[in-house]
Amino acid sequence: MPGTALSQDGITPMQVRVIRSARRIKTVSARLVRSDLLEVRAPAAMSDAELEPIIAELWQRAQRRRGQQQAFRSDQGLQRRAEQLNARYFGGRLQWQSIRYVPNGSRMLGSCTPANGTLRIAERLAHAPQFVLDYVIIHELAHLIEANHSPRFWELVYRFKMAERARGFLMAWGLEGDEDAEQSA
Repeated sequence: MPGTALSQDGITPMQVRVIRSARRIKTVSARLVRSDLLEVRAPAAMSDAELEPIIAELWQRAQRRRGQQQAFRSDQGLQRRAEQLNARYFGGRLQWQSIRYVPNGSRMLGSCTPANGTLRIAERLAHAPQFVLDYVIIHELAHLIEANHSPRFWELVYRFKMAERARGFLMAWGLEGDEDAEQSA
């Protein structure tokens, strides 16, 4: 089963790597290591016949997740995602002129110019986990209300429950540090 290639759409196969462990008794877990590699961890005692339907289900979930991420890799997809997040976290009341990806340059992940309503997101985030991209979009949308990093601004950002996790992810990437956030207590 290791190295199995599965493809739902017939276009992009996803490799499956199975890692068996004698320490695992019942649980099977999976994670996307790359956009084309699903790593499955399973008990050593589980047979291939038992594991096969579980892998099929985990693979389906990974395909859905991969499809969602790919849907937001264009400027049009970014616009759709910003509209969804605006509706959910800001009651749909925010307006902007444009949101688009910009080439990676410095450590900048995103920027907002409230005066003309332009939001820019670093291209590197098109390949980040969805919750990280969502965090940066919400961060920039919040600047349309608060054009600073005041406690009120962080209050808006932290309505996104994955904000802390996303910030940790970005810190691990070396793209966000403690100096970037003076959050409210």
